[in-house]
Amino acid sequence: MAEGDLSFFVMLARRESFSATAQDLGLSASAVSRRLARLEDRLGVRLLNRTTRKVSLTSEGEAYYGAALRLLDEIADLEHNLSQGRDRPAGLLRINATLGFGRTHLAPAIARFRRIHPAVEVQLLLTDAPLNLVEEGIDLGIRFGAPPFGRMVMRLLQRNRRFLCAAPSYLEARGVPQSLTDLQQHSCIVLRQDHDAYDVWRFDDIGEASPSAKVSGELSTNDGEIALAWVLDGQGIMLRSEWDIAQHVREGRLRLLLPHYRQTANIHALYPERHNLSAKVRVFADHLAAHVRDADARMPLQLAAAELRAATARA
Repeated sequence: MAEGDLSFFVMLARRESFSATAQDLGLSASAVSRRLARLEDRLGVRLLNRTTRKVSLTSEGEAYYGAALRLLDEIADLEHNLSQGRDRPAGLLRINATLGFGRTHLAPAIARFRRIHPAVEVQLLLTDAPLNLVEEGIDLGIRFGAPPFGRMVMRLLQRNRRFLCAAPSYLEARGVPQSLTDLQQHSCIVLRQDHDAYDVWRFDDIGEASPSAKVSGELSTNDGEIALAWVLDGQGIMLRSEWDIAQHVREGRLRLLLPHYRQTANIHALYPERHNLSAKVRVFADHLAAHVRDADARMPLQLAAAELRAATARA
């Protein structure tokens, strides 16, 4: 069986859609359907059940899918071992990240990477919530906070925390909260970017077990840049990563609130364990880590201890 048919079937099984697979391959949906039909005719079994909206694996398809994954991994390992010592980044690299970090850091890092490694084709997928790397066929994902469960390789890119913040104009109009309980009397801007309870803000332990605040407000969104713009406009209080607000705090456009309450949300690059030796993933992870360090040197991403002390004094 040709490796191309195995790769095609794995992609189709993961995407569960003729149209999505066709878009990835640059084909028409009918061409994808015909290729699947030829594969099934050759094997003499039905691999997928078709409906008007999606496809699903038959029992024979499940067995074929599992065997295809193992064979593709073995082929990849064999090719790597044969080419060890002259391995270079090449092929399609699919990357997933959140909208804000993707626009601010990943997009320029990818542009620089492509100039250095033109044999790599990069597909950047920005989403309001992280994708499942294995199911979606993603080579590398950027995650904030605790890493997900599963067989993933994790690389720390940047230490990061989330802080409560608001614009001076909002605080002059509504007052400064003195406790987490006070947040219930304020307009809080929430992000709907994951599957957790978006209206409950949980913080690191600081002597009290799992401090949290239930919040509400008139504004919510799944786009961090829009939420930040609302906060800068004096519309409410937000819980936001320090890499995104540090410069605004330094220049007085935002003030930190209750700074001893914070969330640890370190920034990691994650990729499936089977990609541990993939040149394109390994080299891009090195490149991205260097890019973040350079950005930190040009404009520090983290809030300094002095700024936190000043915020505590104001509070």
